[in-house]
Amino acid sequence: MEEKESLSLDGKAHQEEKKTKKRLWEFILEPLDWFRMLAEEMHWRFIFGVVVIYGISQGLGGSLFRVSTDYYWKDIQKVQPSEAQIYSGVTSIPWIVKPLWGLLTDVVPIAGYRRRPYFILAGLLGAISTLLISLHTELHVAFALLSLTAASAGVAIADVTVDACAAENSINHPSLAADIQSLCAFCSSIGGLLGYSISGFLVHQIGPKGVFGVLSIPFSLVFLVGMVLNESHVPKFAYRQVYQKFLDASKATFTTLRCGDVWRPCLYMYLSFALSLNIHEGMFYWMTDKKAGPALSEENVGFILSFGSIGSLLGVLLYQKVLKDYPFRGVLFWSQLLYGVLGMLDLILVLRLNLKLGVPDKFFVVMDEGVSQMIGRLKRMPLLVISSKLCPCGIEGTFFALLMSIDNFGSLTSSWGGGLLLHVLNVTRIKFDNLWLAILIRNIIRVFPLALLFLVPRSDPSSSILPSEILKKEVGEVHEAENIELVSLVGSTR
Repeated sequence: MEEKESLSLDGKAHQEEKKTKKRLWEFILEPLDWFRMLAEEMHWRFIFGVVVIYGISQGLGGSLFRVSTDYYWKDIQKVQPSEAQIYSGVTSIPWIVKPLWGLLTDVVPIAGYRRRPYFILAGLLGAISTLLISLHTELHVAFALLSLTAASAGVAIADVTVDACAAENSINHPSLAADIQSLCAFCSSIGGLLGYSISGFLVHQIGPKGVFGVLSIPFSLVFLVGMVLNESHVPKFAYRQVYQKFLDASKATFTTLRCGDVWRPCLYMYLSFALSLNIHEGMFYWMTDKKAGPALSEENVGFILSFGSIGSLLGVLLYQKVLKDYPFRGVLFWSQLLYGVLGMLDLILVLRLNLKLGVPDKFFVVMDEGVSQMIGRLKRMPLLVISSKLCPCGIEGTFFALLMSIDNFGSLTSSWGGGLLLHVLNVTRIKFDNLWLAILIRNIIRVFPLALLFLVPRSDPSSSILPSEILKKEVGEVHEAENIELVSLVGSTR
């Protein structure tokens, strides 16, 4: 009898073990199934393009660019934090003029191609700029700023083309709009995690100028994307019609912007970013200061920022698994509120209250960065989905670029506003007495966008936002709704 009971218990334990293994295996395969589903719906070549541009160029390269730029201004050029804050805003200007890149790629083909030349141009521009900073021994501040801005332009130009593909696929597959933006954010977060994980080590070993040399590799891959891009060739393009096409695209853009369902969320997007004052350089100078701050090393900074990427990735997964079907206003309300409240963690850190509570600086900064990036990602995801749904047919690249430039102009306003705040409060390379006040003012202003949520559509991500007459409007020669496909030169018949 006892033997039978023992065998029965063993059998149940074995079944439970099998069920546990099955759940674990399903958990592992679920992301792969998701990728497979997206590849089947929109072709794997589109997925490949997203991985290269968002994952390697923007994620990996962008994280290395950020860390190396911070140390470049601080240790090589030796500028004040308020100046560095202004310079970081200047380097974002190419992202503000993204509609220009969008118009060029939409209506001005080069040598008969609409996309390939711009990828090639972006790769060359970025690679040359980063190599110039890396190899020049004593580069003047003005030329350094120009080179960094040119490198930023290279990333922005490549980004516009992929954004156009994402917007086009969001229109062709409206039920997958949130999934497409989740894919882009997922690749960016993974790339950022990898980049931040090695950034501190690289800066410590080869210096910020050496890291700029390494950055020429992601730009070379962007160049490669342009070389292997397969698209229809237009042998006899009427360049005399370019002016008319610009007029048609501009007219359609302004017609769309006059629609209340469009300009209201655009206004909210700008103000939500502009009112989130950026004082990153002040915090960076303080955290790496040996007297006033925790004196974090290059490796520590990279380690901390890598946890920020983990937080960003968790934000993407949380939105994808739980929040993607919720109405826009609800997600934006709670994310903006938490964004303002959690900003107080910086205040606790600067006032050294964490040490009084027995929490080490490094642990507290890691927690702060991870949570802040997660909430920031949750705040941004609904805005990206809204943006993809506001693009009319025929000018997807131009209009999505315009919407992203509105976000970037808000970020520029935030950066320059933060730089002005640091300057007014006299936060310098060695004086941080009023940094706590800058953080407090920033956190109070962060909650102001809550009063503007009436500008956001009440709908959810599965619903259309644009009126049907605008959504179906065509501009000039409407390009056939087909996905941009990336193929190897070996398999090309051209």
